[in-house]
Amino acid sequence: MSKTPRKTKKAKAGPAKLWGGRFAAETDRRVEAFTESVSFDRRLGACDVRGSIAHAEMLGARGIIPKGESRKIVSGLKVILREIEAGKFRFDPALEDVHMNIEAALTRRIGEAGGRLHTARSRNDQVATSVRLWLREEIDLIQERLLDLRRALAGKAEGTVEFVMPGYTHLQRAQPVSFAHHLLAYCQMFRRDGERLSDVRKRVNVLPLGAGALAGTGHAIDRRMVAGKLGFDSIAENSMDAVSDR
Repeated sequence: MSKTPRKTKKAKAGPAKLWGGRFAAETDRRVEAFTESVSFDRRLGACDVRGSIAHAEMLGARGIIPKGESRKIVSGLKVILREIEAGKFRFDPALEDVHMNIEAALTRRIGEAGGRLHTARSRNDQVATSVRLWLREEIDLIQERLLDLRRALAGKAEGTVEFVMPGYTHLQRAQPVSFAHHLLAYCQMFRRDGERLSDVRKRVNVLPLGAGALAGTGHAIDRRMVAGKLGFDSIAENSMDAVSDR
């Protein structure tokens, strides 16, 4: 007995997928749920927009795109940035990731000019830049909190110099120590953690934008201009290295 062929749903009108040009049928919801990342990479939103603003300004300054379009792109991105920072930007899982969400929102706002933002840029170096900007912000935030914690411990230690407690070694009581001495031991530990983070920040604060997919770009971009706008200390020296660690 022959089975009736299962009908495939036709694609509904909606946001265009980056890879969806070859498919006529609607994507199964389970596939969308499996492939989307915007539920967690939306945290990169503000950093992604800032990176795009610097890139668009550079494209206009170098004459790679018309200055009028550059200004239009930057203006649209600044509106999106304010929405993200205010928690009002709507992220659509059907667009899969934070980068496509922002790109789609920009094109809706300013039209065809929005498509020029990706000139001289790959998704690879774009993502690598956004991640480094986000990591830098998070490192700075952790450093502030570590400093606050060390100050609190040191402040507590000042008033507990005369308090005596048992010091332990091999899980056994060994010698009497001041409670202040105990607290200041943690101050030293957290200071070393801060020093490690400072070292990590130096390695993070290198601009990968301009690396393209892996072999750079043929456009006459100004990477140092972008690095200066975004606060990077230096630019990546090898394009493959720049995009291979994201």
